[in-house]
Amino acid sequence: NKDSLERSTALKEQIIGLRELNQRMSKEAENLTKALKGDTKVQGDWGELILERILEKSGLEKGREYVMQESLTSEAGRRLRPDVIIKLPDNKNLVIDAKASLVAYEKYANAESEEERAQFLKEHLISLKAHIKGLSEKSYHQLFDTGSLDYVLMFVPIESAFALLVQQGGELYNEAHNKNIIIVSPATLIATLRTVSSIWKHEYQNRNALEIAKQGGALYDKFASFAEDLLKVGQNLKQTQGSYQEAMKKLSEGNGNLIRRTELLKELGAKASKNIDKRLLDRAQDAKEEEKQLPPNSPANLFG
Repeated sequence: NKDSLERSTALKEQIIGLRELNQRMSKEAENLTKALKGDTKVQGDWGELILERILEKSGLEKGREYVMQESLTSEAGRRLRPDVIIKLPDNKNLVIDAKASLVAYEKYANAESEEERAQFLKEHLISLKAHIKGLSEKSYHQLFDTGSLDYVLMFVPIESAFALLVQQGGELYNEAHNKNIIIVSPATLIATLRTVSSIWKHEYQNRNALEIAKQGGALYDKFASFAEDLLKVGQNLKQTQGSYQEAMKKLSEGNGNLIRRTELLKELGAKASKNIDKRLLDRAQDAKEEEKQLPPNSPANLFG
């Protein structure tokens, strides 16, 4: 149907966009790796910059679904500052670490002989293994008193460095997984964060549905109370109408009614600046016609 076609088209456009973004970032990464020439600090800052750009494209909202560089204290009193904490529904979390050293990989990528490449490949894997060990020892899971930590995502900002790890260090990748550390590249991280974004969208929709049901129930209860009050108003109006009709009878009906008695005072010479409403005088007319049969100065005309 039309909705399915629109969703398929939108998904296709997103996939194309992700692929183009990944290709562009991978190319930039390769160029920058060659330029960094083994500067660990610069590489680390650059990796964090790439991570931030990916987060901006993920569909997640900063400060709501993720926070950056938040300083926290573990149960042991250790001060930790994860690069990124991704929040998930049900009070769960993901931590992203972007500080993996790529100094050995830069040397591997620029090596001129196979012997050098083999040596730097070994150093690259050793460096990653040490970083995995360090992440495991940080015990990030102890930071979340009111939630749980699912995984730590160890971000390798260069696709080819990640591919080299998968090809040559498969056991290392599995070892990290056993410690709840998932090694990710720009492509796999983008896919993961887009999935998290989709999960949040469904979560917000479910929350809205629950809120609609809650508000609908409250509205029904309020309407029922309003209907009861309206019935009471109707009953009171009936009683008020009855009282009004009785009062009007005394005011304008019958021999010697109040309107006629008051009007006769004016006819007898009482000074007044206002006139009784003509509609009330008309209602009292019948009584007036009856009173004409009596002498003009008869007490009956004044006091009934």
